[in-house]
Amino acid sequence: MKKFLLYIPAVVFCTTLTLVSCNSSKNLNTNLPVDIANRPADEDSQKYDQAQLDKLKASIESEATGEKCTDVSEWTFAPMGVKACGGPQQYIAYSKKIESSILPRINEYTDKVRVFNEKYNITSDCMVITPPTSLKCIHGKVRLITPDDN
Repeated sequence: MKKFLLYIPAVVFCTTLTLVSCNSSKNLNTNLPVDIANRPADEDSQKYDQAQLDKLKASIESEATGEKCTDVSEWTFAPMGVKACGGPQQYIAYSKKIESSILPRINEYTDKVRVFNEKYNITSDCMVITPPTSLKCIHGKVRLITPDDN
């Protein structure tokens, strides 16, 4: 019987200790640093800047593809973006009707890419993007023709 009486306080002690320790895990220290992967992108981050470039590029491409191509003589193209080691990232075709509005935006994008490359010390493949030799209208869409297509 004495062993049993000693056993009860030990069980009560262990149960109390378990409950207290489980309860304390709910009180996380909120002063700990946040994992960088979970940190929201702020205006001074590379991720934020890349997202802004992507939005501008998508907007320009959307404007350029918004026109229907029926007569290739009404279309032209321009280099867009800049690789870290020089040269354009791509060429984009656009209707001459929207040239006055789209060309400044293409130049803005190119300038912002240049600043981004310098700011974040970006490297690139340095492959030369061959300029198009001509344009074609195919099913209402303009297509850039490069020497590789001939």
